[in-house]
Amino acid sequence: MSRVTLERHQVWCYLTAVLLGLAVGSLWPQAGDVTGGLVWPVLALLLYATFTQMPLTSLPAAFRDSRFLLTALAGNFVVVPVVVWLLVQLTPDEPALRLGLLLVLLVPCTDWFITFSQLGRADATRATALTPVTLVVQLLLLPLYLWLMADADLTSVLRPGDVWPALLVVLVPLAMAALTEVWATGQERRRSAPERLGRWPVPLLTVVVGLVAAAHVGAVRDAAHLLPVVVAVAVAHLAVGLVLARLLAGVARLPSDQGRTLAFSFGTRNSFIVLPVALSLPAGWETAAIVVVMQSLVELFGMIFYLWFVPRVLFPDVVEPR
Repeated sequence: MSRVTLERHQVWCYLTAVLLGLAVGSLWPQAGDVTGGLVWPVLALLLYATFTQMPLTSLPAAFRDSRFLLTALAGNFVVVPVVVWLLVQLTPDEPALRLGLLLVLLVPCTDWFITFSQLGRADATRATALTPVTLVVQLLLLPLYLWLMADADLTSVLRPGDVWPALLVVLVPLAMAALTEVWATGQERRRSAPERLGRWPVPLLTVVVGLVAAAHVGAVRDAAHLLPVVVAVAVAHLAVGLVLARLLAGVARLPSDQGRTLAFSFGTRNSFIVLPVALSLPAGWETAAIVVVMQSLVELFGMIFYLWFVPRVLFPDVVEPR
């Protein structure tokens, strides 16, 4: 199956995996011991395959268009975090729920953001150049955001001894992807390696969400009453992303294709970059990981709407008068 086909049908792949994972976890209660351990290596492979699709060695090129870059960074790291904090204040006072929402909504996507930008007739070149910049910035700012916004005592929840394995699951694949990119530029026959790896993120993420569902079926049942809350917050965030993109693109006087790129950047969140952190939380905080998976599914369905609305209504092509 081609990469394009996988990406077009990825929503149904993930939804099927969640349902199968819940079924396996319900029929085989001991499955959590097995699937919980398998999540980490598969997640590391997923991140490696994803990072190889990002032009990590082209970071300097991303700074050439300062107007677009500054607009995207201001929206993602100044305005969106304020909106997320306000939305979270409207949710029930459950620390695991709020921490999960903060984790998944505070940082912009670095994977399917590019895919949806391409499908939605956005400026894929700028989307690709923006991605490594937002990855570096979010790794630096996410701890600060959580310290400022989380109600829980993070010193007792995000303990260094528990979180450092999760950081390694992100940083080691990132380093390996950078090495792979350098290696792939060495010889002609190596240059197709990143392209071949590009087929793997959707299948690997399908496996990851299935394993998470199977390992946390009890937490899913306990958090079922929170599903409407997560859906409502996720949908509200998607709506805000559209409004914010329209406003900032107008202020910065960006062309339509760059405005579309802003919309997809503000609307998509970095769910499986923060998933290792959510999975590393101590017992009693399993809801945070479930919230991350729930939000990503809502977001994927929201992207189906974005693909229609953004290029046709929000940022239609400008027809020049004859």
